[in-house]
Amino acid sequence: MSTNIPKILAPAGDKNSFFAAIAAGADAIYCGLKIFSARMEAQNFSIEELARLTKLAKSRHIKVYVAFNSIIKESEQEKVYKILHKLCKFVDFDALIVQDLAMIPLAKKAGFKKEFHLSTLGNCTFSSGIKTASRFGFKKIVLPREFTIDEMKKIAQNTPEDIELEAFIHGALCYSISGRCYWSSWFGGKSSLRGRCVQPCRRMYDQKGDKKRYFSCMDFSADVLVKVLKQIPKITTWKIEGRKKSPHYVYYTVKAYKLLRDEPKKKKEALSYLDYAMGREFGHYNLLSQRIMNPLDHSSETGSGLFAGRIKNPASPYFITREALLPSDLLRIGFEDDQFHSVQRVTRAVPKKGKFYLGNKSKYRIKKGTAVYIIDRRGSELVSIIKSLEDELTGIEKISIRPVKDIHTAAQHQKPEKYRKPKARIMEMNLSRGRHRQKYSHEETGVWISSQGYSVAPSKRNWLWLDPVLFPDEEKICSEYIAKAIKKGAKNFVLNALWQLSFFKNPNQLNLWAGPFCNVTNSMTVNLLKQTGFSGAIVSPELDKETFCSLPKACDLPLGIVTYGNWPLGISRIISNDLKTNKPITSPKGETAWISKQNSNYFIFPNWYLDLTSKKEILLEAGYSHFIHIHETIPRDVKIKNRPGLWNWDLSLL
Repeated sequence: MSTNIPKILAPAGDKNSFFAAIAAGADAIYCGLKIFSARMEAQNFSIEELARLTKLAKSRHIKVYVAFNSIIKESEQEKVYKILHKLCKFVDFDALIVQDLAMIPLAKKAGFKKEFHLSTLGNCTFSSGIKTASRFGFKKIVLPREFTIDEMKKIAQNTPEDIELEAFIHGALCYSISGRCYWSSWFGGKSSLRGRCVQPCRRMYDQKGDKKRYFSCMDFSADVLVKVLKQIPKITTWKIEGRKKSPHYVYYTVKAYKLLRDEPKKKKEALSYLDYAMGREFGHYNLLSQRIMNPLDHSSETGSGLFAGRIKNPASPYFITREALLPSDLLRIGFEDDQFHSVQRVTRAVPKKGKFYLGNKSKYRIKKGTAVYIIDRRGSELVSIIKSLEDELTGIEKISIRPVKDIHTAAQHQKPEKYRKPKARIMEMNLSRGRHRQKYSHEETGVWISSQGYSVAPSKRNWLWLDPVLFPDEEKICSEYIAKAIKKGAKNFVLNALWQLSFFKNPNQLNLWAGPFCNVTNSMTVNLLKQTGFSGAIVSPELDKETFCSLPKACDLPLGIVTYGNWPLGISRIISNDLKTNKPITSPKGETAWISKQNSNYFIFPNWYLDLTSKKEILLEAGYSHFIHIHETIPRDVKIKNRPGLWNWDLSLL
């Protein structure tokens, strides 16, 4: 039996949540700045605030990790560098959590000498990929929430000695696999990879007249199963999700998992803390391979908070509370996509089964039966502790953050050696899951190698595309296919996770391209890829015109771009039992999509094409050489809509 004592890593989206994590006895706290964080909807921290809060945490031997886990646009590299310079100078933190490789050279040049942790958004999902991640400089890998315990064990067995693993143990679940969700960006330019997600998956959708929240997941909780995780020594950190959650949530989830880790006999008390933490209804998700719990199969409405009751008498709305209400409790009425949605503060105590009348603030009439949730509670115990820590923080000297003198620009630090970049041949590639008929001599053919169970015969000429998500059970099959393909003379490969580089022993002898699912958005990342053996990169298709056009001239590698085809809203490991694949699904705003199963994953596609073909001359002028068309089989019942498919071309990607 292992004596591994994992650290409990608590979220903090604001000062009071930071205090709550300290009060509950967290071993480490992760938080983000007010920009470049994967949770931009949280309040987050200024460098001044973080400098003092970190001193408070360090006085109790609590580590602090800064989540700088946004993708970085080309125009932002200088800004990121300057922020990192201030962060390293004024804040005594222990690790940077990142997804964009550009963060590594930027942070090192800014003076950062501690650990890099690879965010779950980086999508490192198989054993050999962890070795590649370590070569890039990562010391800890945050595992996907979709993993089973068996998959975690398999990964752990093959993890290098100097690499640690971090596993989520509690919190919200996204429908899509982390780093593989473009839904919010497709529907309005707010990228989940930049922390701006508006959660379109939580909305009501319609399939054949049946309206449900098909993609809205219950929360995830390992609860008593952490005793099994504790037996995997490589998992050194248990992570609680929730940088947008309240101090109450942080306090009680940390207290619960401390008990489950240190005093497992008190599991009943620990579970009562979790019930009281005001998250959603939760389950074990994929943890137990033999007893999968689909988070989409739920009777609740997956609203965050402690369910308190349902609205009666819309003319003068009230509800009978299932829980005693305390002064300063926050109530959420309905869901964010409801017109009458609101948050109200409780001003007087209401006993259990008492009536609470709503203030009549909304101009929209509330629906009878609308759910009400308690989303925050300032109980006297926690309020007292927070007040005490606030007083202690007041005694810590404020730090004046000033611009650093004689700062060198990121460009000066990172400017590559001068050389003549090879002129790439202009070509168009048609990518499909089967054979695609070539029309012109300048066309190339791309094939998903996973199609038909990796039985597609490799060709010397075809470009062989690796899947955007590769879980442990598929790793061996994929690796063996690639080895056979290379023996047969295949040289052209497109990798859709950077860690797939691990499948190639001699990358410099092949033509390896980083694919569009690698989410490449800046020249610094591209130039790092050149150093590791890549021959080119296909940039992220969710970028805006300015970023697209600024990239080629700054990059050491030739670039490609997806100019046409079916791009997914997201890729998931799950589907609701109430949904049928290859049938239209409609959003509240009339957007239509369908779900297609590819191997063990589910792709959700919108019923309109990404279409930048009208911009090809601009892109050629900018310096792009490879133009990709992605073809998926359109289901018989799905009608493709004639609408502009420019995505974020005319927007400023948020």
